[in-house]
Amino acid sequence: MRHRSCMFVRMIQYIVKKEGKLRFVEDATSSCWINISAPFNLEELEELAQRFDIPLDFLTDSLDIDERSRYEVEDDVRLIVLNTPILSETNSEVEAIYITVPIGIILTPDHVITITSFENPVLEKFLENRIKNFDPSNQKTFVLRLFEQTVLRYLNCLKKLNLKRNLIERELLNSSRNRELKQLLSIEKSLVYFVNSLSSNELLKMKLKRVDVLGIRKDEDLTDLFEDIIIDNSQALEMANVYTNILNGTMEAYASIISNNLNVVIQRLTLITIILMVPTLVASLYGMNVPLPFRDSPYMFFYIIIFSLLISLLLAWFFRRKRLF
Repeated sequence: MRHRSCMFVRMIQYIVKKEGKLRFVEDATSSCWINISAPFNLEELEELAQRFDIPLDFLTDSLDIDERSRYEVEDDVRLIVLNTPILSETNSEVEAIYITVPIGIILTPDHVITITSFENPVLEKFLENRIKNFDPSNQKTFVLRLFEQTVLRYLNCLKKLNLKRNLIERELLNSSRNRELKQLLSIEKSLVYFVNSLSSNELLKMKLKRVDVLGIRKDEDLTDLFEDIIIDNSQALEMANVYTNILNGTMEAYASIISNNLNVVIQRLTLITIILMVPTLVASLYGMNVPLPFRDSPYMFFYIIIFSLLISLLLAWFFRRKRLF
């Protein structure tokens, strides 16, 4: 089960852009961006829905961690739910490194409203004004830039996961522990989240393009940008699928390697036990209270030692010749 605690302060931010800089204002103005952060309660959401004249479901659906990417139109209000990757705060080695969570993008005639129940690096880049050609008053460009930064976030996370996989593989070469396999399992879970979310995001974008929800069909520049975003999303999805297939093969191969390494260790210990058994057997025989050849010889102790060593060396030579060592 995916889980991430909300660690940031409850807030509603009203953002406008003036003179090329983002500015936070005290209340909503025309064409401003309204960013709503968690934690929430139902009464607050109902108040927000009534204040901005949007359906309550648009807000609550965006907070469901298992909500799939989709869009919905009701009257003159449009909802776009987009899944984005974030770091998981779970400390367990077998849990996913990254999970995917939804961002709700609500477009009204006067505002762009974003809502999410988790701290999100994609929105943080916008809040820190690190996105070129970004203006909250331009809804079409704003949504496309959100799509673009989400895809870039996926690509960046995929590169980090692949790098981590390569480092773990190097450790696995001479390892017989389960720790590295658990780490690979956490990467695999992250990739599963990515594949599902990227597939859902791709379907969403194709539908948005087909029905022209954003109204950009007559704008060649925005149409080209949207097509580039769809292509990048497809590339990210392909990368996630390739990394998943590689990881599955890697885990199976290294599971066999670890099992083989353990078998080799057990085999060597067994051979050593057999070799050491010879002196023990000879000493045990001459420790019995029965008549045995040469028992009364003053050099019998040395005879036993030499005989035991010879047999042990002979066995060791035989096992070595059979390449069992």
